[in-house]
Amino acid sequence: MEKKKTLVIGASTNPERFSYKAIKLLRKYEHPVEAIGVKEGEIDEIVIQKNKSIIIDIDTVTMYVGSKNQPEYYNYILELKPKRIIFNPGTENEEFEKMAKEAGIEVVDDCTLVMLNGGNF
Repeated sequence: MEKKKTLVIGASTNPERFSYKAIKLLRKYEHPVEAIGVKEGEIDEIVIQKNKSIIIDIDTVTMYVGSKNQPEYYNYILELKPKRIIFNPGTENEEFEKMAKEAGIEVVDDCTLVMLNGGNF
Protein backbone atom coordinates (compact mmCIF):
# COMPACT_ATOMS: atom_id res chain seq x y z
CA MET A 1 0.00 0.00 0.00
CA GLU A 2 1.37 3.42 -0.97
CA LYS A 3 2.10 5.59 2.08
CA LYS A 4 -0.06 8.71 2.04
CA LYS A 5 0.79 11.68 4.25
CA THR A 6 -2.49 12.37 6.02
CA LEU A 7 -3.75 15.36 7.97
CA VAL A 8 -6.38 14.56 10.60
CA ILE A 9 -8.63 17.57 11.24
CA GLY A 10 -10.46 17.31 14.56
CA ALA A 11 -7.83 15.15 16.27
CA SER A 12 -8.42 14.20 19.90
CA THR A 13 -6.42 12.42 22.61
CA ASN A 14 -9.66 10.76 23.79
CA PRO A 15 -9.39 7.03 22.90
CA GLU A 16 -13.18 6.90 22.41
CA ARG A 17 -13.07 9.40 19.52
CA PHE A 18 -12.90 8.19 15.94
CA SER A 19 -10.15 10.71 15.15
CA TYR A 20 -7.98 9.06 17.82
CA LYS A 21 -8.69 5.61 16.38
CA ALA A 22 -7.89 6.90 12.89
CA ILE A 23 -4.50 8.22 13.97
CA LYS A 24 -3.66 4.90 15.63
CA LEU A 25 -4.71 2.96 12.52
CA LEU A 26 -2.91 5.31 10.12
CA ARG A 27 0.24 4.75 12.21
CA LYS A 28 -0.30 0.98 12.17
CA TYR A 29 -0.35 1.08 8.37
CA GLU A 30 2.73 3.37 8.46
CA HIS A 31 1.15 6.44 6.86
CA PRO A 32 2.83 9.70 7.91
CA VAL A 33 0.35 11.64 10.07
CA GLU A 34 -0.17 15.29 10.96
CA ALA A 35 -2.95 16.34 13.34
CA ILE A 36 -4.91 19.47 14.18
CA GLY A 37 -7.38 19.65 17.05
CA VAL A 38 -9.08 22.00 19.48
CA LYS A 39 -6.66 20.97 22.25
CA GLU A 40 -2.95 20.30 21.96
CA GLY A 41 -1.79 16.83 22.88
CA GLU A 42 0.04 13.78 21.61
CA ILE A 43 -0.88 10.33 20.29
CA ASP A 44 1.99 7.90 19.68
CA GLU A 45 4.47 10.75 19.13
CA ILE A 46 2.04 12.53 16.77
CA VAL A 47 1.67 16.07 18.10
CA ILE A 48 -1.83 17.52 17.89
CA GLN A 49 -1.49 21.19 16.99
CA LYS A 50 -4.06 23.90 17.62
CA ASN A 51 -2.68 26.24 14.97
CA LYS A 52 -3.05 25.79 11.24
CA SER A 53 0.59 25.65 10.24
CA ILE A 54 1.54 25.08 6.63
CA ILE A 55 2.24 21.41 6.04
CA ILE A 56 3.72 20.39 2.72
CA ASP A 57 3.02 17.30 0.63
CA ILE A 58 -0.33 16.38 2.21
CA ASP A 59 -1.93 13.62 0.18
CA THR A 60 -5.12 13.21 2.21
CA VAL A 61 -7.11 15.32 4.66
CA THR A 62 -9.52 13.31 6.78
CA MET A 63 -12.29 15.30 8.45
CA TYR A 64 -13.52 14.68 11.99
CA VAL A 65 -15.14 18.10 12.39
CA GLY A 66 -18.86 18.63 11.78
CA SER A 67 -19.97 20.81 8.87
CA LYS A 68 -20.93 23.77 11.08
CA ASN A 69 -17.34 23.99 12.38
CA GLN A 70 -15.63 23.44 9.02
CA PRO A 71 -15.75 26.97 7.48
CA GLU A 72 -12.71 28.08 9.51
CA TYR A 73 -10.74 25.31 7.76
CA TYR A 74 -11.89 25.91 4.15
CA ASN A 75 -9.11 28.24 2.99
CA TYR A 76 -6.47 26.46 5.03
CA ILE A 77 -7.23 23.06 3.52
CA LEU A 78 -7.57 24.42 0.00
CA GLU A 79 -4.18 26.17 0.34
CA LEU A 80 -2.57 22.83 1.34
CA LYS A 81 -3.70 21.43 -2.02
CA PRO A 82 -4.28 17.84 -0.87
CA LYS A 83 -5.05 15.20 -3.47
CA ARG A 84 -8.22 14.25 -1.60
CA ILE A 85 -10.44 15.00 1.36
CA ILE A 86 -12.25 12.22 3.18
CA PHE A 87 -15.52 13.29 4.79
CA ASN A 88 -16.13 10.72 7.50
CA PRO A 89 -19.72 9.91 8.57
CA GLY A 90 -21.26 12.99 10.16
CA THR A 91 -18.83 15.43 8.52
CA GLU A 92 -20.38 15.56 5.05
CA ASN A 93 -20.56 19.13 3.77
CA GLU A 94 -22.06 19.89 0.36
CA GLU A 95 -20.71 23.46 0.28
CA PHE A 96 -17.10 22.49 1.07
CA GLU A 97 -17.21 19.38 -1.09
CA LYS A 98 -18.20 21.56 -4.05
CA MET A 99 -15.37 24.01 -3.31
CA ALA A 100 -12.87 21.15 -3.09
CA LYS A 101 -14.01 19.60 -6.37
CA GLU A 102 -13.74 22.99 -8.09
CA ALA A 103 -10.16 23.20 -6.80
CA GLY A 104 -9.39 19.81 -8.37
CA ILE A 105 -9.40 17.89 -5.08
CA GLU A 106 -10.94 14.43 -4.96
CA VAL A 107 -13.83 14.21 -2.50
CA VAL A 108 -14.60 10.95 -0.72
CA ASP A 109 -17.61 10.37 1.53
CA ASP A 110 -16.46 7.32 3.47
CA CYS A 111 -15.01 6.15 6.77
CA THR A 112 -11.23 6.35 7.08
CA LEU A 113 -11.19 3.38 9.48
CA VAL A 114 -13.16 1.17 7.09
CA MET A 115 -11.02 2.29 4.14
CA LEU A 116 -7.79 1.46 5.98
CA ASN A 117 -8.98 -1.92 7.24
CA GLY A 118 -10.39 -2.80 3.80
CA GLY A 119 -7.19 -1.88 1.97
CA ASN A 120 -8.97 0.93 0.07
CA PHE A 121 -7.14 3.88 1.59
